[in-house]
Amino acid sequence: MAKVRCSIEELRRLVGKEVAVTDWLAVSQERIDAFADATEDHQWIHVDRERAARESPYGTTVAHGFLTLSLLPYLLGQAIEIQGTRLGINYGLNRLRFTGPLPAGARVRARFRLAAVEDIDQGVQMTWNVTVEREGEAKPVLVAEWLTRRHV
Repeated sequence: MAKVRCSIEELRRLVGKEVAVTDWLAVSQERIDAFADATEDHQWIHVDRERAARESPYGTTVAHGFLTLSLLPYLLGQAIEIQGTRLGINYGLNRLRFTGPLPAGARVRARFRLAAVEDIDQGVQMTWNVTVEREGEAKPVLVAEWLTRRHV
């Protein structure tokens, strides 16, 4: 997908619309293992391939929900470039649900719908309705209302 490049003023006109859909990104077992190491969350359903094959309802290891969540800044950056700003930050989440499993090796993409753009001191706060889809599945793996800020 082509990256959307726009100013804050142009973004304001996109409120209520889907602004971008990312390219597909593979979530490998190596990425899952690295996330487990970084967070000290080594639950077998994420890192033990043999046990997951035997005992997991998914037949394989699955990514941590928080790993999927942590991909949002990367995915947003791949899809949208907000010009005329000097700094972007995560501000938080109003709503977050992990709605389906993400098996190791599966590919995901994100859809970003802009719900609001509000002025703040030295910039704007944006509310994004984000859906992370798994390739080949109707049900998403994550839905969130995500707040980001851009400073000018």
